[in-house]
Amino acid sequence: MARKIIIDTDPGQDDAVAILLALASPDLEVLGITCVAGNVPLPLTSKNARVVCELAGRTDVPVYAGCDRPLARDLVTAEYVHGKTGLDGIELPEPQMPLQDQHAVDFLIETLRAHPAGSITLCPLGPLTNIATALQRAPDIAEKIAEIVLMGGAYFEVGNTTPAAEFNIHVDPQAAEIVFKSGVPLVVMPLDVTHKALTTRARVEAFRNLGTRVGHAVASWTDFFERFDMAKYGSEGAPLHDPCVIAYLLKPDLFTGRHINVEIETTSELTMGMTVADWWRVTDRAPNAMFMGDLDADGFYKLLTERIARL
Repeated sequence: MARKIIIDTDPGQDDAVAILLALASPDLEVLGITCVAGNVPLPLTSKNARVVCELAGRTDVPVYAGCDRPLARDLVTAEYVHGKTGLDGIELPEPQMPLQDQHAVDFLIETLRAHPAGSITLCPLGPLTNIATALQRAPDIAEKIAEIVLMGGAYFEVGNTTPAAEFNIHVDPQAAEIVFKSGVPLVVMPLDVTHKALTTRARVEAFRNLGTRVGHAVASWTDFFERFDMAKYGSEGAPLHDPCVIAYLLKPDLFTGRHINVEIETTSELTMGMTVADWWRVTDRAPNAMFMGDLDADGFYKLLTERIARL
């Protein structure tokens, strides 16, 4: 029985690889892809999601446009990382498949209400605006969600957008706070994990050597992505953040973490969007998230390459 998921995303090269991983995996049934403003503005994220579906030959997956700005702050984007299109690195054709008319938030609410409790997993790869808006508008959906597995935040790695905050949470801290206080089971893939999922020359070439259109696209995206991260972190390669979410659904034993309390900073401009993770359990605040700390990078890339080869 395939696990039903909805991917909420702001593609981005690493988002694109995560979507491809999900679409290549028969053990996952992607009910829809909901798009949010984040890495690039909403018109581009909702276009890029369709570009990726067409690349995978999966025009049957509906794509919905959602919130075009954070709940309470101005939109911050990341073209400096992802390029002006969000998917720089390879020229891909304009998408032919339509964007759905329904708003992403309405799709989330309607789909969760129509399914049995605990049968749908939400996979947010970007800012949490759509998910928070759905939870605010329809509090009854919280008990319908099996779990939310998200990429966002950081504790030991601190911040990649401000000294204290990771990009996805920084873009919409108010939305993140709603999600983290929702009572829905959370699994968090912070920078602490994703910065260990580094591309290496061999790992990128393994995608290219698949000899497929999809393999070539993934290699080109990771090459583009890598330039920024290697310049910034001086690391061996670039972290593939978002595919960690999908890899966890497929092989949770690749990851290790702790079930702890995580609070979102929403009042201080200095640390706005910081994920305050009680890793050492020094408070009596109730645990609300499985916060990952490590992964088997070789196992992760093996899974990724094997699945991408199917497309």
